[in-house]
Amino acid sequence: MKKLFVMIALVSMISPVWAATQTATLAVEGMTCAACPLTVKSALSKVPGVTHVEVSLDRREAQVSYDDNRVDVKRLTQATEGAGYPSKVKGVSR
Repeated sequence: MKKLFVMIALVSMISPVWAATQTATLAVEGMTCAACPLTVKSALSKVPGVTHVEVSLDRREAQVSYDDNRVDVKRLTQATEGAGYPSKVKGVSR
């Protein structure tokens, strides 16, 4: 029983190392007013695995940090489209 507890403790400490955070930049051309970025940010923030979202109305883009083990960029573009703002991936970085 002690060995099991030790194994669980070790795995829980090491598992965050396996997760890879990536940042995707999405072009969101349909944003036209001050409320649009709020809607896009809300939609992206609800996606499991997303850790941070910044949306710029001026640049018409969103930068999304996410755990690539839990979500992919296709799901991010689906989230913006579902909110009424289709997007395209401009780039992805680690």
